[in-house]
Amino acid sequence: MGKLINEHAVVIAGAGPTGLMLAGELTLAGVDVAIVERRANQELAGTRAGGLHSRTIEILDQRGIVERFLSEGQVAQVGQFAGVTLDISDFPSRHPYSLGLWQNDIERILAGWVGELAVTIYREVEVTGFTQSETGVDIALSDGQSLRAEYLVGCDGGRSVVRKAAGIEFPGWDPTMSSLIAEVELAEVPEWGTREDALGVHGLGRVDYEIRNGEVVYADSGPVRVMVTEAHIGPASEPTLQDLSDALIAVYGTDYGVHSPTWISRFTDMTRQAAAYRDRRVLLAGDAAHVHAPEGAQGLQIGVQDAMNLGWKLAQVVNRTSPVSLLDTYHNERHPVTARILRTTMAYVALRRPDARVEALRDTIAELLSAEEPRRRFAAMMFGLDIHYDLGEGHPLLGRRMPDLDLITPNGPLRVFALLHGARPVLLNLGAPGSFDISPWADRVQLVDAAYAGTWELPAIGEVTAPAAVLIRPDGYVAWVGNQTQQGLVDALTTWFGPPIATT
Repeated sequence: MGKLINEHAVVIAGAGPTGLMLAGELTLAGVDVAIVERRANQELAGTRAGGLHSRTIEILDQRGIVERFLSEGQVAQVGQFAGVTLDISDFPSRHPYSLGLWQNDIERILAGWVGELAVTIYREVEVTGFTQSETGVDIALSDGQSLRAEYLVGCDGGRSVVRKAAGIEFPGWDPTMSSLIAEVELAEVPEWGTREDALGVHGLGRVDYEIRNGEVVYADSGPVRVMVTEAHIGPASEPTLQDLSDALIAVYGTDYGVHSPTWISRFTDMTRQAAAYRDRRVLLAGDAAHVHAPEGAQGLQIGVQDAMNLGWKLAQVVNRTSPVSLLDTYHNERHPVTARILRTTMAYVALRRPDARVEALRDTIAELLSAEEPRRRFAAMMFGLDIHYDLGEGHPLLGRRMPDLDLITPNGPLRVFALLHGARPVLLNLGAPGSFDISPWADRVQLVDAAYAGTWELPAIGEVTAPAAVLIRPDGYVAWVGNQTQQGLVDALTTWFGPPIATT
């Protein structure tokens, strides 16, 4: 290890959306966190991928920063599967839609939030390796220096150095196809829109667009976004302008005079998931823990949700509020949820194959999805609104996202999500005021007496019985549901928020 330049409670490798979100979560909980990022600033070449799904938008709303994104994005119903648009405008959510917003904008806005929280970022340097002991992690940097932390989190992408150095296996499926995606200039006016042929799916469209009456309307000028499926799986090396030209000619018979690329990237349908999300003091999140084809725009969503699940748990362990065993719930909860999404993404890719039999299967599934119950169930999954962490038997709310209800409190109207802006858990008492005494956890858990007269409805499930009380975790998921008694509450508080503090 080189010269030790600093110590932090947590070091995060990578300042993409996952790393930024995690840094914000940890900082809200009072943890000294630093990010190591190879880029000199937060700028991405071109627009890259993007888009936010309903649950991700809700997460940003839970932290009070959603308006920053909504003010710059375009609301639309764009989720689909098997060629069927999955409209969720009738779902019980304040945000029953997706938001069109490029990744460079998403990162810029998140970085602005993290900047306000005064997170330390070491730029133009990368994590190259580490050694861990019972007391911490010594982290080697590419400039020859080192950092020390209690925990290291790899948010450093699909080729994660942290995952490889930790020796965590990355099982899954090799690619069966590859595509080039780029932002370029064209000398000729192309055939706009998407095309499907024997090779696969291709598309050309302006980067600048707007949505009118549900339809995409491209600008008259400006850079062009290209996506073209290659005839053969491309090499692992960085693609060139010649590769893109050849691929365009193979599909369109011309490359439209392609020139001046802002960026060119290759993606495949390789699907892999880390066998473990944690090795002692080293954890993985985002693409470092799972990779898949970009169909369905799930990658960024899963990463941000990883960060929300991990952040408060890691903070409580670092702050000595909870035992290290709390970190086991991160893998136990996120691994199965993500495995399901990866399976669905693989099915998504398979159904797009240009084959008569696959087309027959696609038409059959499309017919099924036109029915109300399958549409609601599948849409809830694709938009992240049906996530269910297995917290045992009980009320349908247990382990699911807490609805953003309009509450009436002694201090006036209040939304549930407003109670989560500070990333602190909440015991919401909807029965007689003063029914609960949680003074041994008063330093950790907010106790809010409130009333709610409306119905309780969950996406894909429908109406559920109104509870008398709910314990809401900082990530917005329900950890305990009560009736008129406190049965199980002490156990839930201890499990999720540490042992009680003795009171006099």
